[in-house]
Parts: sequence; structure tokens; C-alpha cells
Amino acid sequence: MIITPFLIIFMIVVFVLLFLFLNTVDRRKWLTGLISLILTPFVYFYLFYPFVNIISSYHHQKYFDNETWVEQPALRYEMIDHTITSDTLIGMPKSKIESLLGKHEWLSWDDDKKDHDSDKWNYALGIEPGAFNNKKECVEITFKEDKVAALKHYQEEITYEDEKE
Repeated sequence: MIITPFLIIFMIVVFVLLFLFLNTVDRRKWLTGLISLILTPFVYFYLFYPFVNIISSYHHQKYFDNETWVEQPALRYEMIDHTITSDTLIGMPKSKIESLLGKHEWLSWDDDKKDHDSDKWNYALGIEPGAFNNKKECVEITFKEDKVAALKHYQEEITYEDEKE
């Protein structure tokens, strides 16, 4: 675990709240302080920290890895931010993109042509963790002259298809 200012501030807040609460139960300051000191890490790591993880959408960023991309498509959202900011895929031909990322999952719709645009490939990235997250992550790769020109990260509403009987 990495000790950060954020962690220290919240540990202090939890300690003060526990101290104030326990002080109402027992007036012995030394006992209240000792119990607060012992309980603070437990309350923080078993109550407060899991609650923050449930309501926040923080996730770890990872470097692009071809095997993980193909074998675990639900975790692609962890790799895409670094891939976009580092311009790793910019300038690569379609054949190289297909060998790295696999066949595109769908093509963007072009209203001008009233057809799918074969120069805009889309890949699903999975669903970013979070209690109130109702969107899936996606990336659109735009090609110009058979080479990657841009990557666009976007979110799309999660839809559930009804099973047909």
C-alpha cells in the first residue's frame, strides 16, 4: 500500500470521529484515545475504504498488452487511456491493427452514405467499475489512407437484448 496525503487525512478524520464518539461513552481520555488508535485502521480499511471503492469509478491504468486485450475484453478499459495518450497505434496500417486488436467488433454508421463506414472501427472496452455506472466503454479507431489517424474514447448506454423464444 502506498501512503498518500489522502490516506493520512482520512485516517485522521476517522480517528477524530471515533475519538469523539467513544468520548461520549467513556470520559477516560487515555482509554478513549487508545481504543480510537486501535480501531481507526480497522474502521478505515473495512468500512470506509470499501465504501469509497464502491461509489467511485477509479481503476488502475495498465500498458497495452495484446494477449490481455484478446483474452480479457472486459478489462480493455484499463489499457485504453495509456494507449490513446501515448499515440501507440497512430500511423499503423489496418492489417497491423487487426493483428493486434483482433477483427473490429462493429463499424460506425455514416449518415451521408447511409451505410457503415469501413474507415471507423469500434471495439468494446468493458464496463468501468463503479456502483452507479450504467455505461460501457468503447473506442473508435479512425483510418485515413489505410492508417490510424485518431482514436476516440467514448461511453455508450448498456442495452440488454431480450431473449427470443
